[in-house]
Amino acid sequence: QVQLVESGGGLVQAGGSLRLSCAASGRTFSGRAMAWFRQAPGKEREFVASVSWIGSSRYYAGSVKGRFTISRENSKNTVYLQMNSLKPEDTAVYYCAAAKSGYSGTYSVTSAYDYWGQGTQVYVSS
Repeated sequence: QVQLVESGGGLVQAGGSLRLSCAASGRTFSGRAMAWFRQAPGKEREFVASVSWIGSSRYYAGSVKGRFTISRENSKNTVYLQMNSLKPEDTAVYYCAAAKSGYSGTYSVTSAYDYWGQGTQVYVSS
């Protein structure tokens, strides 16, 4: 089992920044890719960014590329999402996810992940 706990969400004005953290406990997320997804009210959960186990491969949704940065500190079992130049359309609940062990397919789909956090709310005011 892997437990994921997100933190760092909150209210920010457009153009501002937030840094989300995701701490893993239980069996570590050793060897697993990690990702951030988000879900706005009335919309489906969508991929934001993913990072490989050693951090060498990172993927971003087009809507956040150049503004968001995903990173990880495996010694701390923690994944981060640095969000800059935030826009009102970034308002959503942000979820951390751990990829299935040994997975090697597309990382932008929810089916790639078998552990999810409870989410942290990000609200960007205009």
